[in-house]
Amino acid sequence: MSFSLDYSSIDHPKWKNLPPPPDFANLHATHRDTKTPAKAATAAGAASYAALKEKRAWDLAIAPAKSLPMQAFMLYMSGGGVQIFSMGIVLMLLLTPIKNMAGMHAGTSARGVPQDGLGTQLTHDSVCPVCAHAHTRRHRTPTPKMTYILCNLLTLFVGLWKCRSMGLLPTGTGDWLAFETRGVPPEISFP
Repeated sequence: MSFSLDYSSIDHPKWKNLPPPPDFANLHATHRDTKTPAKAATAAGAASYAALKEKRAWDLAIAPAKSLPMQAFMLYMSGGGVQIFSMGIVLMLLLTPIKNMAGMHAGTSARGVPQDGLGTQLTHDSVCPVCAHAHTRRHRTPTPKMTYILCNLLTLFVGLWKCRSMGLLPTGTGDWLAFETRGVPPEISFP
């Protein structure tokens, strides 16, 4: 049994006679129009990209607050004693907000040039193919960034509250007795 491929039909493929998919002709016609509709489409795309970017920024900003109910339930279930399970949860609550706030600008370099995960600077076209102007990520979203910091601080305070309720933070006067000095007793003389 021999097997051979017939390449003679490559010049006249059968699929060229198929009609285009729905809305394909309209999309293709839009790109052939004059420059004014193309600029309008680019402006609409840039506005849509900016709205999507703003929505994504707010989603990331309130993500630590969305996880607080689950973390509070985990704290409740871990109990008030000092065990390895409760200590692991408390350490998670204390370290995660610090890591989040320290890595807040990990996607941009010190000059605001976007980078990929390996530290390679990305071109404007690879970051934002829709908009036609140069941009930086640092100066666009101050309110979501402040919200992100506040939500992480709230998570940190919940972890500190749990440490206080477990007795791990020195908040009482009895915790500082080792550092107090005894005063000189008053001399009492009897006649």
